[in-house]
Amino acid sequence: MKIKVWVNGKLVQDDIAPDMTLFNYLRDKGYKSVKCGCDTSNCGLCTVWVEEKAVLSCSVLAMRVDGKHVITLEGLQDEAEAFGMMLASEGAEQCGYCSPGLIMNVLRMKRELKNPTDEEIKAYLSGNLCRCTGYMGQLRAIKKYMSQNGEA
Repeated sequence: MKIKVWVNGKLVQDDIAPDMTLFNYLRDKGYKSVKCGCDTSNCGLCTVWVEEKAVLSCSVLAMRVDGKHVITLEGLQDEAEAFGMMLASEGAEQCGYCSPGLIMNVLRMKRELKNPTDEEIKAYLSGNLCRCTGYMGQLRAIKKYMSQNGEA
């Protein structure tokens, strides 16, 4: 099946298998920030944006993004770096394996929520699992990032 998709603003056209997931497609194209941690759509590590909406790439068929715009962490490098530094400053980066998916959701949340409460932040990020932290460092970094005016 032929698809045409914009990944991080770059037009890509390919012939793919009908059952290929967006996760596998992006990894095959070299977007290594997209990780897999569960194979069950439960961990959030594979989060990307499709048409400005956060989605789990392991649960979306690549053919479903035909004609659409996909953004990975590589396409948001400056913002991601700014928030990543906040994670590190709060001691919340640990091994970093889950960070790309978390960062994708935090950057999306900043665009969607204004002055969220702790409970709203926790609800928004409920699908992001981390095996290394107790989440408190992450919450501190997220609150600091969310309190900044404008984009990072």
